[in-house]
Amino acid sequence: MLRIACSSVVLAALATLFAAIPGVAAQAKPQASAKSGSTQVVNVNTASAADFEALPGIGPKMAARIIEYRQKNGPFKKVEELMNVRGLGEKNFLKLKAQLTIGAPSKPSDRTQ
Repeated sequence: MLRIACSSVVLAALATLFAAIPGVAAQAKPQASAKSGSTQVVNVNTASAADFEALPGIGPKMAARIIEYRQKNGPFKKVEELMNVRGLGEKNFLKLKAQLTIGAPSKPSDRTQ
């Protein structure tokens, strides 16, 4: 019983020591909150599914719905049109609004100039 108690104390001391060393704690959880703290700005007319998924609260299904909506209805004229996508309501939109932008979709001829 004493052996177990000593092991627990040693493990707790080691955990505290490693947490106090700069960089070690960050390495232990490399991407734990990267998505929730993301400040990436996404152009809703050119974003890929992966770009949408990088936004907080947007998973693969919602990203696919946004792209499907864009393909069927053409480019978004304003970011608020995202609320027309099934499952993306006002509450979630307001959380994302600061990270969304509108721009004309790039055309292949624009890239060659």
